[in-house]
Amino acid sequence: MTAISGQRSTAEGAGEAAGEDLRALFGQSIAVFASLVGPTHVVETANPAFFATIGEERARTGVPVAELMPELAGQGFVALLDEVYRTGEPYTGRDARIVLGTGPHAREAFFDFTYEPRRGAGGTVTGIRVIGVETTQVKHAQRLMVEHRAMLEQIARQAPLAEVLDGMARCIENLAPDQVLVSVLLADPDGKHLRHGAAPSLPEFYNQAIDGIATGEGVGSCGTAAHRREPVIVTDIATDPFWDDFRDLAEQAGLAACWSMPILARDGSLLGTFAMYHRTARVPQDTDLALARVFADTAALAIERHHVEQAKAAAEARARAANEELAKAVRAERQLRSEAEQRAAAAAELADRIRAAAAAQAARPHPEHCQLGGAQGCTAPAKIKIADSWGDAAWGCDAHVEEAILNVRSVFIASEELGGLAAYVNR
Repeated sequence: MTAISGQRSTAEGAGEAAGEDLRALFGQSIAVFASLVGPTHVVETANPAFFATIGEERARTGVPVAELMPELAGQGFVALLDEVYRTGEPYTGRDARIVLGTGPHAREAFFDFTYEPRRGAGGTVTGIRVIGVETTQVKHAQRLMVEHRAMLEQIARQAPLAEVLDGMARCIENLAPDQVLVSVLLADPDGKHLRHGAAPSLPEFYNQAIDGIATGEGVGSCGTAAHRREPVIVTDIATDPFWDDFRDLAEQAGLAACWSMPILARDGSLLGTFAMYHRTARVPQDTDLALARVFADTAALAIERHHVEQAKAAAEARARAANEELAKAVRAERQLRSEAEQRAAAAAELADRIRAAAAAQAARPHPEHCQLGGAQGCTAPAKIKIADSWGDAAWGCDAHVEEAILNVRSVFIASEELGGLAAYVNR
C-alpha cells in the first residue's frame, strides 16, 4: 500500500487514521479498494486486489484514474465519479460490466461497487473511496447455467444433433474469458476415425481437412485424446510432435494451441472429441478445463441420445419394412387362394360337364379305346367325343378329354344340339 505524503492538519490526521483503518480492512481482501483524491480522481492509495484487477504493470499511485486506466473513457465510470464528487451523493452499481485493458489483453469483467464520497473538516467532498467486488465468475456461472439449461432442453426435445453441437460450441466461445475456437468431432461406429460434428469458428478448409482423421497415438490432439481416452493438452502446436503431420494446416488456420478431451459414453466407449483451440500458445487454467469437462459431458448426453434415436428410427424402419413385406405376403396368399378356389370351381364344373357328356354319349357308337393318347396310344375306354371349330373330332377317355379341353385351343365337347357339327358327329 502506498500513499501521497505531505503536511497534514488535525482533520487530515483524523482522515489518515480512518484511511489506516480502511487499509487494515481491505489490505489483503479480495474486495477491490482504492482511495481517490481531488476532482481528477488521483489514485492516493489502493489495495493489492485493485492492482491485480487492473494489471500489476499499472500498480502505481499519484496519477488520475483516467490516466491509469484509459480504457474507462466512454464506459461511464469516470462520469459517475465526477457526479459523486460534485453532488456528494454515494453511488452503488450492481453487476456493472467493464472492459479492463486494451487490445489482445482486454477482458470483460463484472463488479458490484460503491463510490463513497470523502469529506474534509468543513464537510466538502475531497475525494472518493471505491469499494468493489468482482462478480465476473458469478456472472459467467449464471450465464453458463442458463446456456447449459437451454442445451439440456434442446436435447430433451430431441433437437437435431448438429443444432445442439453448433449451439454448444458458440456458447463456449462466448463464455470463455479468452478467445477460443471450439470443435466437436464424432467417432465412427468402429471408433477408428473422427468425423466433423461442429466447429462454427474454424475455417472450412480446416474442418474438411481433419474430417475423417484416424484415432491413434500422435495424431494431433484429438486423434491422440480419442486413442488414449484421456485429455491431451498441446500448449504450443508449433513445437509439439503430435502435430508434425498437421502443423502447416494449423499455421494456415492461425491456430497455436489445442486442448482436446474425449467424449465418452456411460459404458466407456468413444463418442467423439471436444477441442478448444487458441490463436496464441497458452496453458489452460482450471476454469478452462472445468468448462471443457462440463460441455464434454453435455455433448456425450446429446450424442448418446442421438444414437438412441437413430437406433429407434432404424428399428421402426425395419418394423415398417417387415410389416409391408408381411402385408404383401398376405395379399399374395389371398390372391393365390382366390385363384386356387377359382381353378377348383372351374375343375369341378369341367368334371360335371365331362360326366354329363359321358352319360349323354354313352349309347352312341364310338371306338373302344381312347383316341387322344398320341403316338403312345391310350388303352382306356373311349367315353366322350370332343371336337374343335375346324370340324375335327375324336373320342377319348375322361383324363385325355379334360387335358385336351384345358390345353388345346377351341376344343369343346361334341354335341348335336350345339349346331354346326352335323358333318362330323357320325364320323
